[in-house]
Amino acid sequence: MSLLDLQEKIKSRAKSLLPELIQIRRNIHENPELSFHEFETQKKVENYLQNKLGLETQRLANTGVVALIKGHNPEKRCVGLRADMDALPIVEVEDGRPYRSNVEGVMHACGHDVHTTSLLGAATILNEIKDQFEGTIKLVFQPGEEKLPGGASLMINDGVLNNPKIDFMIGQHVMPLIDTGNVGFRKGLYMASTDEIFITVNGVGGHGAIPHLAVDAVLVASHIVVAMQQIVSRNQNPALHSVLSFGKIIGNGATNVLPPKVELHGTFRTVDEDWRSEAHEKITKLAHGIAESMGASIEIEIRRGYPFLKNDESLSELCISAANEYLGNEHVQPLELWMAAEDFAYYSQEVPSCFYRLGTRNMQKGTHYSVHHPAFDVDEDAIEIGAGLMAQLALKALDQ
Repeated sequence: MSLLDLQEKIKSRAKSLLPELIQIRRNIHENPELSFHEFETQKKVENYLQNKLGLETQRLANTGVVALIKGHNPEKRCVGLRADMDALPIVEVEDGRPYRSNVEGVMHACGHDVHTTSLLGAATILNEIKDQFEGTIKLVFQPGEEKLPGGASLMINDGVLNNPKIDFMIGQHVMPLIDTGNVGFRKGLYMASTDEIFITVNGVGGHGAIPHLAVDAVLVASHIVVAMQQIVSRNQNPALHSVLSFGKIIGNGATNVLPPKVELHGTFRTVDEDWRSEAHEKITKLAHGIAESMGASIEIEIRRGYPFLKNDESLSELCISAANEYLGNEHVQPLELWMAAEDFAYYSQEVPSCFYRLGTRNMQKGTHYSVHHPAFDVDEDAIEIGAGLMAQLALKALDQ
């Protein structure tokens, strides 16, 4: 059977699978689990792969699952398909949806329920046509994308890229900025590295009416936050991209109480490893210098997070071409460089990889809210493309 015939078969099967896949997605959505605690989700994935598809499974990174679909000549090439399974500590809105989270304070607000479901759908399709392709598909269901150190890094440490060796890795992520029926790709640099910054400013507490007898930790912290902006605006090469933001300030004083310490929590993101290391040094020196000049001291910790995500040029070109054939050119759009981060980046640092976006926006259905929003939801019709296109991309990568 030609690849064109297989493509039509994949499309037809993805369409017929959609009602079942929607039910799978809703079940996962109703029962979300936080990063590195995906024990029940793991069992659901294993049950589907073992009992429905007849595949052997392996556990990695404690709550991860891996399985192989072997075609003819399985040693020829191996393509990895990745999905993440964890949810977020967010209270989901009560808006009448029948599949609202049953776990208060935990929600699939980033579409990982869709990613897991789509990969199960792709696995079903590929398993049914395994006698019609050469090579091996490695199904990678990973934990903990939302939390450092990132489940991808733990899966790699446990050997997910070996036995058999993965030649190409492909992953997808929902995107509420793209209409359902469309997908987005970007060749080369796509997403930023991410580091977490924790600064504690130690001053001397006191009465707000006699600040000269205290060391105002709030004032020191304020100077640090403002001064930090020059690290990007005046120290970084303008040709690079960086973001330095502080999203949390804790100073437990009162209207007339100067607290003895203030905590600052922030993030630094960039797309260049040399500048990343240099910026860490500048952040540390600047914070210490300001605190010392104002009579305070600081404690600072910079937790190095995910690396930048770089899509392999050749593999991405292949995937874009395959998506054009599968959906039509008008449904495949370019993506801008994005300063958010993804632990899929760990895979992209090790093997040629392609990470693309699945459109899920439908204004009439109300699926336009951003990821990590308590009202986030997806147009479930997108799961048909989520499963079918991933299967098609895997075949194209095997065949190149």
